[in-house]
Amino acid sequence: MSKSHRDLKIVVIGAGASGVACATKLLEYGFQNVLIVEAESRLGGRIHTIPFGENVIDLGAQWCHGEQDNIVYQLASQKDLLESTGPVYENYQCVRSNREVLPDNVANRLKAIVGDSLVSRQMELQHCSGSLGSYLTNKFYEMLRRPENADIDKVLANEFFDNYQKFENSVEASDSLEEVSGRGYLDYWECEGDILLNWKDKGFVELLRLLTRSRELETSSDLGVLEQRVLFNRAVKKILWNRNDSRVELQLSNGECCLADHVIVTVSLGVLKEQHLQMFDPQLPVAKQRAIQGLAFGTVNKIFVEFPEAFWPEDWTGFTLLWREEDLGDIRNTSRAWLEDVFGFYRVSYQPRVLAGWIINASGRHMESLDRNEVLAGCMYLFRRFLHWHIPDPVSFCTSAWYTNPNFRGSYSFRSMDTERLGTGAQDLAQPLTVVAMTPQSPARSRSRSRSLPQQSRCDRPIVQFAGEASSPHYYSTVHGAVEAGWREADRLADFYSLNDATAKSQL
Repeated sequence: MSKSHRDLKIVVIGAGASGVACATKLLEYGFQNVLIVEAESRLGGRIHTIPFGENVIDLGAQWCHGEQDNIVYQLASQKDLLESTGPVYENYQCVRSNREVLPDNVANRLKAIVGDSLVSRQMELQHCSGSLGSYLTNKFYEMLRRPENADIDKVLANEFFDNYQKFENSVEASDSLEEVSGRGYLDYWECEGDILLNWKDKGFVELLRLLTRSRELETSSDLGVLEQRVLFNRAVKKILWNRNDSRVELQLSNGECCLADHVIVTVSLGVLKEQHLQMFDPQLPVAKQRAIQGLAFGTVNKIFVEFPEAFWPEDWTGFTLLWREEDLGDIRNTSRAWLEDVFGFYRVSYQPRVLAGWIINASGRHMESLDRNEVLAGCMYLFRRFLHWHIPDPVSFCTSAWYTNPNFRGSYSFRSMDTERLGTGAQDLAQPLTVVAMTPQSPARSRSRSRSLPQQSRCDRPIVQFAGEASSPHYYSTVHGAVEAGWREADRLADFYSLNDATAKSQL
């Protein structure tokens, strides 16, 4: 332990929210030799704000979810960067595949039924031994059977519930709610307050600017304090972590090699699932492999369509697609079968001529493989099939593609029935790989008779650490969970080297 903490080489793998949060926090603690290795050509990871329409859109993370105990909200609210999205995802129309719009009194009652189940979930799921899907299905139809709901047409209710399950799958990133653990669902803690806070006309990239202090420093790029500390377009192919010198060797996709005293892995769970057996040498401990296998990671994609003008009424917020059973035959077993899992299109803040669609599961992954014109044609088919207005041809079109990108392999994590079956969780994923090290013990604390000389004590030195949203025990699938996980691992190193907040502040 002869090196000063300033001289230690720390490599963060991944420049997403977790990696950026970790690296910038390490710099605050006074670690100087900090480097981020990023496979993409940009900062942000699953935060990806791009120009589109009259403003910007977020292909990945879009909202700040909640206010209380949400570090993203705490950072952004200081700069007045957030505002409420309003009832866009509550006041939508429910439209059937024959263009029939569910009457407001029917739609609102059905929305209330699933809304009521949200309230009761916290108590009832504690005793649930099955999936979230089985619980929600039983709950919905139990409430539908109540006398006050006896007049609701069962066919309409079935169509509504089918769409609602697709919406829930988009929240979880699951292919089916039968995959989602009922009890595991409670691992997620929802922050109190508005859960759909948007970034006005700036996009989620503003969070990265807050973390890197690029606005504050008035630099020409968004890197801020990370200037000259990020290597882009370099994927990590191999992590050799059991070397005799207790350092970690990284082999990069461009043939370069890098030695580090500490490595912090913030890549997505999707990448770990696909690559961990080849990436780590030696292979990861069994408990870590079990966590990677058991925690689930799914895909949700977005579709943005810009029209030459808004063809919808001013108070219209969007619509969900309710397929009649007799109409599904028109697309099933055809090249447009994927359209069944586009569950809604909604207005976009600060984009008066744009509608954003959402697509889930295997259909969402399949969409990524299709030609752009085929995807656009499919979306226009939906608009013109479901809506009674004249639909003009769009002027611009864009989709996300999180699964086919080898640097992500999906969108975000959830707790599945496999998570429960394997008895694993975020804590196992977050557990660092360590080596036994000797650290100096201060004379004041030494039990030796010679108090003038520091003593040595044995400890576990973290050499490979893990962050990212999937490693957050209660805020997984969120940016605030990713940020907190990055800070957690920076704190772990600071604690190991006996640094504290006063030390960090002195470096600013």
